[in-house]
Amino acid sequence: MKFTDNPYLDYLIFSLGVLFVAWIISRIFKAIITRSIAKFSTDLKLDPTKFYFFRNAINAILLITSLIIIFYSIPELKHVGISLFAGAGILAAVIGFASQHAFSNIVGGIFLVLFKPFKVGDVINVGTYFGVVEDITLRHTVINGMENRRIVIPNSTISTETILNSSLFDDKVCIFLQIGISYDSSIDHAFEIMVDEATKHPAFIDNRTEQEKTEGKPAVITRVLGFGDSSVNLRAQVWAADPIIGFSMKCDLFKSIKERFDKEGIEIPFPYRTIVYKQKKADGEA
Repeated sequence: MKFTDNPYLDYLIFSLGVLFVAWIISRIFKAIITRSIAKFSTDLKLDPTKFYFFRNAINAILLITSLIIIFYSIPELKHVGISLFAGAGILAAVIGFASQHAFSNIVGGIFLVLFKPFKVGDVINVGTYFGVVEDITLRHTVINGMENRRIVIPNSTISTETILNSSLFDDKVCIFLQIGISYDSSIDHAFEIMVDEATKHPAFIDNRTEQEKTEGKPAVITRVLGFGDSSVNLRAQVWAADPIIGFSMKCDLFKSIKERFDKEGIEIPFPYRTIVYKQKKADGEA
C-alpha cells in the first residue's frame, strides 16, 4: 500500500478508496434489490417489507466492514484497535449506555420484520397517527399521512404501541354512517334514502356471501342506535375496498344523504336553547 512518499497520505488515499468502493457496492446492491422488489412484488406477489429492510441494512453492514478493513490494514490504527480491544469492558459499557436507544430501534426493526404486525403498503393507525407504511429502516418506520406528509416513528416506539392495521388480512373496511334525525321524521324513509345513496356510490362494495344474498340479507345494514336529546340516532354499515377509499366515500355519502333529506322532508335537528332573562327588582320595591 504505497501511493506516495508520504505514508500518512497513503493511509488517507487507501481509506477513502475503501469507503468509495463500499459506497459503489452499496449503490449496486440497492439497485438490484429495488428491481427485485418491483419484480417479485408484481409477479410472485411477495411481501416487499423484508427487501426494504435488507436494502436499508446494507449501508450499515458495508460501513462496519469498511472500518474493519481500514483498521486492520493501517498499522497505526491496528495498534489503536488492539488497545481498544484490551479495554473493551469499559468501552462496551460506555458505548452500550450511549447507544442503547439506537440498538433498541434496530432490535425493534428486526422484530417488526419477523413478526409482521404490518408491512410496507399497509394502512395503519399508531397512536394519533394514520397513514400508509412506506418504509421500514434499521432505525425508524416511515408512514405517509393523509396530507402527503411523512411521519417518522422510531422502531422502539412503534414496537410498544397499539397498532390498528386495516390491511393485515383484508383491505376491505366497514364504514359506519351515523346520522341523527328529528323525532317527527320517518325512520323508515330515512333508512331508504341512506341505503339508496350508499348502493349508488361507485365505491360501494356488496360484501354479502352468496348464502346471505339467497337469504335476503340486505347489502347495507341499518340500525337505530338510540334516542338523543333532540334526535333519533341512525346508523348504516357500508363496505369499501380500503380505508382510504372508504373515507372518501363516507364524505360523499354525508353530502348526498343530507341533500336528499332536505328535499324529502327528513330533518337533521340541532339543539335549541331557551334563554330567560330575569330583571332584578329595585331596592325597596315590594
